This record gives sequence, C-alpha cells and structure tokens, in this order.
Amino acid sequence: MKAGTILMAICLAAVSLSAGAAHLYQWKDVQGRTVYSDQPPPPNIKNAQQKAFKGNVIEIGESYDARTAREKFPVTLYASACGIPCDQARQLLTQRGVPFSGKDPQASPEAQAELKKLTGRLSVPILVIGSDRIDGFEAGQWQAALDRAGYPKSSPGSRPETAAAPAPASPPTSQPSPAAPHP
Repeated sequence: MKAGTILMAICLAAVSLSAGAAHLYQWKDVQGRTVYSDQPPPPNIKNAQQKAFKGNVIEIGESYDARTAREKFPVTLYASACGIPCDQARQLLTQRGVPFSGKDPQASPEAQAELKKLTGRLSVPILVIGSDRIDGFEAGQWQAALDRAGYPKSSPGSRPETAAAPAPASPPTSQPSPAAPHP
C-alpha cells in the first residue's frame, strides 16, 4: 500500500512538471505516514522536505545494461587512418551503440605513448574493453568480447539489418518521358 502511494505521488509529480521546475513536498502526517504532495504541507507539520525537479524525470537514452557495461568495462579504440580495418572497427562500435573513447596514435603523441606501453608496438586497430585487449580487427572476436562485457547487441532505436535488394543484372535503359501538355 505504501509503495503504491509513493508511486502514485511520483507519477502525479512527473505529470505536473512544467517547463521550468516543479516542487514535490515530503512529510510525515500525525499518524506517522509519509506523504508526498505537490502542495505545501499544513502549517503544523515540521521537518517537511521540498524537492525541486527540473526537466524530464524520465530519462531516455542509454539502457541499464549499456550503462552497467560502460561503467564496468569502458571501451577504448586505438585507430588511425589505417584504412578498411580501422573504418570497420569504428563502424562496428557505432552501429552497436557502444560508447567508446577513440585515440589516434598518429595524431596524438600521448595516444602513441599509451599504445606503445600497452602493446609494445604501434599497429592499429586495438580494442580495449575494461582490462581486456584485442589486437587487430576481427568482427566475430570483437562482438564476442562486447557480449561478454554485457554491451547490448544493438543501439537503442536501431532496427535489425535488412538484406539489401540485389542489384539489377543489367543497367536500366533510360528513355525520355513524354512531355506533359501545357494548358
């Protein structure tokens, strides 16, 4: 019953939020019950708390699984303009919706020193997930490592890939369209 009252109060507070800010008051009534309201408590109530809410109470975006994985196993991609492997590496992380820190050892002496210390060489791409490291790009290996870390298989709002329509066997012939008569 108490949880239902709290939930209802929070829902009412969320619905009543304006663009500026909304206030929610919390206090204990004479029977010792916790009361939540958007109206100030009666004058005889002591120790009332006022909470201000700004913006949207419901956050949209990163899922719980993604946030947990990001906090426990942050992802760093060491890549440069190395061509197809580096491009595919970035694309895989982006399409999957994995937040990552990108470091380019060609553009940054600090990133170059980090990579040299990490691997003993300067070849890219290198994926670091938490304390695990994968040298070189191999999609299956990267996907499996991201799965083990708990990253969702697709980014929020993305749809499963659909097969592309096959290309026509021969290019279509273009014929001029008849001109429309002018009134």
